Amino acid sequence: MLVAQRKDFLLARLDRDRRVVAKDVAAELGVSEDSVRRDLRELAAAGLCQRVYGGALPASPAVADYGTRRAVEVDSKQRVAAAAAALIRPGSTVILDGGTTALAVTRALPAGLEATIVTHSPTVVAALAGHPSVEVYVLGGRLFRHSMVACGAAAVEAAQVVHADVFLLGVTGVHPDAGLTTGDADEAAMKRALAQRAADTYVLASTEKIGAASRFAVLPLSAVAGVITDASSQDETVRRLSADGVPVLPA
Repeated sequence: MLVAQRKDFLLARLDRDRRVVAKDVAAELGVSEDSVRRDLRELAAAGLCQRVYGGALPASPAVADYGTRRAVEVDSKQRVAAAAAALIRPGSTVILDGGTTALAVTRALPAGLEATIVTHSPTVVAALAGHPSVEVYVLGGRLFRHSMVACGAAAVEAAQVVHADVFLLGVTGVHPDAGLTTGDADEAAMKRALAQRAADTYVLASTEKIGAASRFAVLPLSAVAGVITDASSQDETVRRLSADGVPVLPA
């Protein structure tokens, strides 16, 4: 089998099984594990997969820049946002993450909602200006332009005084093996800090994030109250999440 054919095989297996185990594929194809690992390294360098110990997982398209992501799965994000907005009760305090799905949540909020929203995203803050009954608290720090959020030590320290009912968490990957992931280490640390300040954390998981993975772990799936997604209940990843006891909230 030619190298190009092997890579096509690996991508097809990723699409079907949502993971590739290098030793299994090597045995199946009758090639060395080193050859499979080399193929996976090259596919990862091209952004076509995310390497993990022993193999690879599908790469998330949500690691693209902020402007590009605004055009990705727009309808899916709107459905997830509507379901997430329904979790916000009048009088509650909510931490709202940054990113394009979080921005969609601001548009899905009921008119006249009285609540407190804490965020580290300047784009979310600007969108909330159209909700005069929502009290808005802004966490400041170093601007991470990829997701238009504040990160770093100052932002983490500012989060320590917050006590919220719900955290609506944005990630770039939701995978039964890799857990919840994102593409930047500092952003992952900020998300963990925010999750510690809320009674319940719900994941905003539009379709393109289901079954995908990125480089840095945010939280294990056991640490969240639920995953909000519009992916089909028959999706293999959704089935595995449910089988593992992870609450899946349909959007």
